[in-house]
Amino acid sequence: MKHSPRVLIVEDEPAIAELILINLKHGGFTPVLAYDSVAAQRELDAELPDVILLDWMLPGQSGLSLARHWRKQERTKSIPILMLTARGDETDKVSGLDAGADDYITKPFSTQELLARIRAVLRRRAPESISDSVSVGALVLDAATHRISYERQELKLGPTEFKLLHYLMKHAERVHSRSSLLDKVWGDHVFIEERTVDVHVKRLREALGAASTMVETVRGSGYRLTSVIAKAPAAVASPDT
Repeated sequence: MKHSPRVLIVEDEPAIAELILINLKHGGFTPVLAYDSVAAQRELDAELPDVILLDWMLPGQSGLSLARHWRKQERTKSIPILMLTARGDETDKVSGLDAGADDYITKPFSTQELLARIRAVLRRRAPESISDSVSVGALVLDAATHRISYERQELKLGPTEFKLLHYLMKHAERVHSRSSLLDKVWGDHVFIEERTVDVHVKRLREALGAASTMVETVRGSGYRLTSVIAKAPAAVASPDT
């Protein structure tokens, strides 16, 4: 029997929540509704969903705060989050991505666009049948076991950052534009903006720790993974010393 993806809808406006719920049912999903952060956490504690639709503006704890909290928890950190927001400014969208959202959709939105974005985020999070391993310098990635290490110390990456690093390592020393990374890592859908790449590169660098400088920004072109670890410039001696 085909799995029907479970979607947790966290939306405090009843009319919008019910409309989303009905359309998700018709779209082949199993929707669960929560009107505030307390009810949302209760649903998460009972059963983990496959994806979360999270409204930015909620009574009590905001959706942005909830996204940050869930990303820090081991049990919920890998659940895809799609932020529902009336905020259309780029800075607000980037804030949502920085908080841990995988995508966002601005109200008002069409039902078909919403369903397409949910399917797209689920595709990006789906495990792939990849079994190769690759190393660049002291950085080693084993796709079969989903493990990454640097100088034999294991690193923890989210699913999207793992896919991004895997692609960069398999094509090391090459410069990749944001648009090409979107196509190769996220897939051939039209919803994700190029700014999303910058957000995930930032997360990737944070996860890489001491190896973060291996991911280079090539101004005006994109990103490159190199085996060379950049070092801080040496201090310039004073003329009096």
